[in-house]
Amino acid sequence: SRPQESGAPALVKQYVRWGAGPRAGQALILGAKASALLGGRAAVSPTDIQRVAMPVLRHRILPNFAAEADGVSAEPLIEALLAHVPVPSGATTR
Repeated sequence: SRPQESGAPALVKQYVRWGAGPRAGQALILGAKASALLGGRAAVSPTDIQRVAMPVLRHRILPNFAAEADGVSAEPLIEALLAHVPVPSGATTR
């Protein structure tokens, strides 16, 4: 979610002013663990991470002026990030 990173998706480089920090990663992990536990599982799956990503990251990714001018909010940026991150083979998703 950091636009200055070389591997960031083009949409992030174009529209993100400030990306999620280390505490966002911690919250994402904790939320995914809670999701797995509520689902009756001891291990986190990519589905758990995808399920909590939007509420965890929505307020932590700040769109820039270009995003505001083009009507792009944090949600499509988070969706682009989720689509950009590869899911391990054999893992279940949404």
